[in-house]
Amino acid sequence: MVRIFIFLIIAGFVAGLLASVAGLASLASYPALLMVGLPPVIANVTNTTALVFSGIGSMASSIKELKGNWKRLGVYVGLSLVGSIGGSILLLMAPAASFEKVVPFFILVAGILLWMSGRKKDVSTRKLKAANVTAEKHFWVSFISLAGIVLVGAYTGYFGAAGGVIFLAILSIIMDDKFTVVNATKNAIAFIGNLVAAIIFIFKSHIDWLYVIPLGFGLLIGGYTGPIIVRHANIHLLRVLISLAAFGLAIYLFITAYF
Repeated sequence: MVRIFIFLIIAGFVAGLLASVAGLASLASYPALLMVGLPPVIANVTNTTALVFSGIGSMASSIKELKGNWKRLGVYVGLSLVGSIGGSILLLMAPAASFEKVVPFFILVAGILLWMSGRKKDVSTRKLKAANVTAEKHFWVSFISLAGIVLVGAYTGYFGAAGGVIFLAILSIIMDDKFTVVNATKNAIAFIGNLVAAIIFIFKSHIDWLYVIPLGFGLLIGGYTGPIIVRHANIHLLRVLISLAAFGLAIYLFITAYF
């Protein structure tokens, strides 16, 4: 049991870094829970609950970037919660396996969006500004972007794997801010979404609290450390690396879902 606790603390720390830097926490935490013997659905809800600790760490470390953005953040969080609540309830009614065949394509698109937004000339931001020239184009850009946040919130509450990186991709397109601010916004949205989903799971499902504790401790430390790394990292390189990680994850999930 001691070895399992140490293993989950380490896995949690790695997942916390991935969560707060790239939105890919489940790349480390979810497989870790499967490796210690939890069945998939229980591992999913336990993982979502533990990710709340990563959110606490990243939020505490991201206050500097979130200052002055609370109103906009509130809108994004509200939209995400609408989807997250629906997705969490759906998970309790239907097996998560029904999403396995579409997840790789979600993540592939997220990787492409991040790759595009990470180019030095910031093509995505220029296109977004150009799209807002007319009222009609502004409406459609806003509608698609906000609808995307709701849908990703639903996806995160239902399945969750790489939901953060998809949020990061959407926010990189619609926000005209530094990557540190975009990343902090993503962390806040993910934190609130995981918190609400965890509350639903507490009353409606079974959570393995014995594994939440060590995994959550590692996630807390990793989540706090991640935003600090982002402040000092080469942002363009970081986006490229996150994009490549998303491509790799999409390929892996495609193989496991279809072969």
